[in-house]
This record gives sequence, structure tokens and C-alpha cells, in this order.
Amino acid sequence: MKTSRLLRSRNANRLWMTIMLFATVVAVGSLVILILTVINNSFGLVLVEDTVPLVAMDPAAQSVAQISRDRKVELINEHLLAGVIRKLEREKPLQRRSNEELDEIIIDQVMKPQILQSWSLLDSLGRRAQIMAEHGVSGGATASTRLEFRFWLHPRLLVSPQSSEVEIAGVRTAVLGSLWMMVLSILLAFPIGVATAIYLEEYASKTLINRIVQVNIYNLAGIPSIIYGLLGLVVFVRLLEPLTSGHLFQSTTDYTANGRTIISAGATLALLILPIIIISAQEAIRATPQSLRDSSYGVGATKWQTVWYHVLPNAIDRIITGAILAVSRAVGETAPLVVVGASTFVALDPKGLFSKFTTLPIQIYQWSSRPEDEFRRLAAAAILVLLILLLSMNAFAIILRNHYSKKRRLLL
Repeated sequence: MKTSRLLRSRNANRLWMTIMLFATVVAVGSLVILILTVINNSFGLVLVEDTVPLVAMDPAAQSVAQISRDRKVELINEHLLAGVIRKLEREKPLQRRSNEELDEIIIDQVMKPQILQSWSLLDSLGRRAQIMAEHGVSGGATASTRLEFRFWLHPRLLVSPQSSEVEIAGVRTAVLGSLWMMVLSILLAFPIGVATAIYLEEYASKTLINRIVQVNIYNLAGIPSIIYGLLGLVVFVRLLEPLTSGHLFQSTTDYTANGRTIISAGATLALLILPIIIISAQEAIRATPQSLRDSSYGVGATKWQTVWYHVLPNAIDRIITGAILAVSRAVGETAPLVVVGASTFVALDPKGLFSKFTTLPIQIYQWSSRPEDEFRRLAAAAILVLLILLLSMNAFAIILRNHYSKKRRLLL
């Protein structure tokens, strides 16, 4: 009978190991497919048509860089309107600009390349000869059209604002909006969350009311994010509209009178991550050895001195890690921001708490819903920007945790 139980136990163990291995393979496979799909759409060939072909500007040149400097200035004066030239001269005289700056002006405002079609990375690698034959291009500079292999995550994407033109559209406005959201939400949620965790773990008695509060904190951590968006719409956008619109402060920075501003969105995201910060901080404080508290009390320290000088330094690495991971979740949220009033198209950078705003996830959604393939390529590049931002935050959390863990070991 013991042998039979042992066999059943071993078989159950093998079954659960197989199930967990299968789940791990599915999770890793899904992640790999996601990353490969994004990369596949972030690289590829594009068919470009120039309004003014290179051969018309200089028949001997194979690229804009090979045109002489005097000819570049002459081309700019020939093809651009007088008002545009005066604007360029006010910013920086043409004769004082570098060759690279002149090349950029010629490409953007003289040649005015228009993307006719784009292909994914797999199509570009597997069907390159067929694509070149179908469109009658050799891959170099032809009379009016050319094929280019493009990485859509180029430096201009990061420094350009949002635009309806693919060639000049960028994510600068969305990145700044996401950074405003991140900073504001952590400034609001972190001190409140840590203070609440300290009270519940160190000061609150185990009464029925406190147990109910604790249960509801766990429940709030699992509520869908769109519910927080509705709460933010009612409280911050409508009820506190004079405050969140900047009317009380007579704000003139991108003034809006409806409360759909950065401060409303940041407060909504702060509410979203607050339960997560409280729970992670409670777990970190609870993990502090009781012997540390007893030693502090033994030398005459008060309750607050024990918490401030011993409990918090011991738990700070886990508290910060939990807070950064919570903010990482907030950075990727879309539903609550859409409800609060984030714009899908904002061409002006946010300049303060009362500015209109957009964020990277909303920018990605807006581009991916466009019918043009080129905007979906830009959306894939913006996804890479968002992933880099999130991975950087997670790496920062790990570095902080290791730093404070090392200091704690030295103190102990």
C-alpha cells in the first residue's frame, strides 16, 4: 500500500512538472513571438519617391552629400519660398550651417520624399529581388524612386513631435507625456502608500475595521484599470475642474478649461498604483525581523525611532522595487487615460501640470489604427521605445534593490 501511494505521488509530481514546463514554454514562446513581430515591423524596405529627384539637382551626384556646398545653398534658394528661407536665416544663416544641416534641409524641404509602399523585414529579406523587379528600381538613386532599407526607430522619431506626415512624425510629445505621468504618479502615490503601510503594520490594532480596510486594499489592487479612469473622470476632471484645469491659478500654460490635463491623469494613475505600493510596502515591512525591533526597544528607542531608523532602512530596497514595478504598470496603461481625456493627437509638448497630453501607449494605438502600413511601422518602433523605457525602469529597480541589500547586509 505504501508503494502504491509512493507511485501515485511520483506520478502526480511528474504530471505537475510537465504542466509547469508546458506553461513556461507557452509563456516564453508567446514573448518571443511578440518581440519578433515588433522587430519584423520595425525594419524593412520602403519605396520612396522624391518630389525633386537627385538627378535633377546634380546628375553626377549619387547622394545629397556629394553635392557641392555652393550648389546646396543655390538649390535651397531656388526651391524654397522666400518666407521659409527668411525663417531659416533667422534661426541660423545658411552660410554658417554645416554640410549635414544643409543636407537635411534639402532632403526634407527640396526633395520632399514620399513613401509609396513599405514592406516588413521578412518580406524585405525573402522577396527583395522580386520587389525590385516589380517596381523597376535598382536600390540606388534613380530618376524619381528608390528603395531604402529603413530602421523605423531612428533618432528623428525620438526628437520629432506627432504629425500626420509619416516622414516627420515622432514620439517626442508622447514620451514627454509618459514621463510627466510617471513622475507625478510616483510623487503622489509613494509617500501615501508607504505611510499607509507603516500605519497598518506597525500601529494599527487587529480590529474588525482594520481587517476590513486590509481586505479592501487587496480588492482594490485587482480592480480593472478602466474603473479608476471613471473615478478620475468624476473626481478630478469634473468635481475638481477649477483646480485641475488651472483656473484657480490663472494658468496660461497650454490652458484648458475642462480639467482633462496632466494633473488629472497623474492623480488617476496614482490611485491605480496606490494599492500595489501599499501591499508591497507591507510585505517588505513584515519581512523585517522582529529581533531588530526588540533590540531597538531594548536600548530605549521609541516606536517611531524604531520604525524610522531600523524598520524602514531594512525594508527600503523591497519598498522601492515594488514602487518602481507599480509605476511600470502605470506607464503602459491606456484605458484610464482615455477616459480621463488623453488626446490621440497632440502636436505641442506638455509644458506643465495643466497641459493637454498624450502618452506612448495612446500614440501606439493611434498609429496602429491608421490604414497606412507606414504608420503601423512607426507604431512598432514606438513599441520598442516603450519596451526600452519599461526595461530601463525595471533594471533601475534591480540596481536599487541590490544597492540597498548590500548596505543592509553591511549594517547587520
